Amino acid sequence: MSPAFGTMEVEHYAKGVILEPFLHQVGGHSCVLRFNDKTICKPLIQREHQFYETLPTEIRKFTPQYKGVVSVSFEGSEEGNLCLIAYPLNGDQDNLENGAHSDCEPKNKLIRWTNKKPVLLENDKLTKERVRQHRKEEKMKSHNLEEEFEWLKKSEVLYYSTEKKGNVGSQFKHNPWSMRCHQQQLQRMKENAKHRNQYKFILLENLTCRYEVPCVLDLKMGTRQHGDDASEEKKANQIRKCQQSTSAVIGVRVCGMQVYQTGTGQLMFMNKYHGRKLTVQGFKEALYQFFHNGRYLHRELFEPVIKKLTELKTVLEKQESYRFYSSSLLIIYDGKGLQEVVVDSDPEYLEDLSESSSDESAGAFANKPAASTVDIRMIDFAHTTCRFYGEDSVVHEGLDSGYIFGLQNLITIIKEIRDESSE
Repeated sequence: MSPAFGTMEVEHYAKGVILEPFLHQVGGHSCVLRFNDKTICKPLIQREHQFYETLPTEIRKFTPQYKGVVSVSFEGSEEGNLCLIAYPLNGDQDNLENGAHSDCEPKNKLIRWTNKKPVLLENDKLTKERVRQHRKEEKMKSHNLEEEFEWLKKSEVLYYSTEKKGNVGSQFKHNPWSMRCHQQQLQRMKENAKHRNQYKFILLENLTCRYEVPCVLDLKMGTRQHGDDASEEKKANQIRKCQQSTSAVIGVRVCGMQVYQTGTGQLMFMNKYHGRKLTVQGFKEALYQFFHNGRYLHRELFEPVIKKLTELKTVLEKQESYRFYSSSLLIIYDGKGLQEVVVDSDPEYLEDLSESSSDESAGAFANKPAASTVDIRMIDFAHTTCRFYGEDSVVHEGLDSGYIFGLQNLITIIKEIRDESSE
């Protein structure tokens, strides 16, 4: 803890929440952390914070719910492990407790500060031995992460099992990209520890909390990614990425993906490095893959997705002066919620099912209405601007034509997949 914290202040912030990696982060470079089942948090960037506090009502249904701000610091154990801890901002203990004490939040996530170390409360059922074992396991994971991340760039499409083998689960039950961002955030905070160990994070709705196995597609939207305040080097770098990817051609590119494969029980991951290399045809094939569970195409999702994308396009066509540079669009559905009940394991039957064009064949096995299982949300507003941001030196007029261009092309391509799969 920073030396600036006095005894009274430590006592005032008696409770905190241990933050964990958000296991369904498939893209981006900012660290997203799990606060509790229904809430995530990420480093506060003033421009993004301003967006959430001033966003127009009509856009609100297409963004995560904003839940406030917490202060985050970290502690290092004798073994060299670090943990991030959120605690109330400006003494707002009730706000933290309301978030931390959800029905699904384990009681052992409550801590108190003593002699600069987080100490488990007395009602925690974990024994000291289990805590030591947990730290040992975390240390082993950290030791292997750097090597893991080095080949993430090379292995741009990965498969990991969601099932446990015996009593041992797979090394990465979910997207390893989240672990990469988490470790990078820890490293940055560690490097700045001598000067600063208190950061503001914003709390946002966890969009995946209602899904058993979230299938997530992260799309970087627009024909331009750099903000108005970008340096010449940053600007040139972002322009190059757009020109060398589908961003310049159709205004959208794949930034990350995870898809549940019913037959194998695996999650397929695609990272941003692969997304940048895709041609327009490759982008279309990636979209097809996102809606395919390894056995058949989820055609029942097309109409709800097209409808929501069209609604979003209509809303953005009314937003004068907004520019959503480097913003992403998430498409989410439940891979398990749409899992079929296989009544015939014959391979020829499954092949017929995959190729069938009838709504009954494609949707008879869904145990939830498709419209209720799919979600469309805009995220990442660190470079968003509009004329209401008084301090901005550049004020744009009209609509964000690059973002809208990308939305229209996305809608068109999904319609093409829908029509071609019905032939």
